Amino acid sequence: MMTSELPPLVIDYHGDRLAGIDEVGRGPLVGPVVAAAVILDPARPIAGLTDSKMLAAPRREALDGEIRARALAFAVAEASAAEVDALNIFHATHLAMRRAIDALSPAAEYLLVDGNRLPGHHVPGQAVVKGDARHPAIAAASILAKVARDAGMVALDARHPDYGFARHKGYPTPEHLAALERLGPLPDHRRSFGPVKRQLALF
Repeated sequence: MMTSELPPLVIDYHGDRLAGIDEVGRGPLVGPVVAAAVILDPARPIAGLTDSKMLAAPRREALDGEIRARALAFAVAEASAAEVDALNIFHATHLAMRRAIDALSPAAEYLLVDGNRLPGHHVPGQAVVKGDARHPAIAAASILAKVARDAGMVALDARHPDYGFARHKGYPTPEHLAALERLGPLPDHRRSFGPVKRQLALF
């Protein structure tokens, strides 16, 4: 359910190919930043869409399946940890967003992007602060991106169980920082991020 505490969202587009765009993974020390783009089908509404951070994991995963089954189009894309290091997290986030937008079929005609900046795509659109709580298409994108990135962290945890990735999802929690100090960075870690950079100097 979209929150009523934010001002009404005025959209300068009235067609059916409006894509919501959101990302997950700006803050973690490891892995890609993941973006999703979703064009919802007005004829097949999905109940309960909201900011992915407000949903428990089982509910997010159930909604992920509904979005994939009912949306007119959806795409999930990423920018790798190496691209984050090469471009910085801001530009890597926009790269992942552009990749998701480009992968939509049918293509989007208008973009609603969570945040305060558009990702530099030729499709017109608008940036929406707290958009994942203000428009269902952005909320749907936040859910797809969150479920995809969390699954990647669970897979990384299976390969490197001593780091606890399935629990903290790569964020700089005390558990993660302690594992970095004890074991050193992995190739998947973002070398430009301070805690990783400091450990690289020691190993």
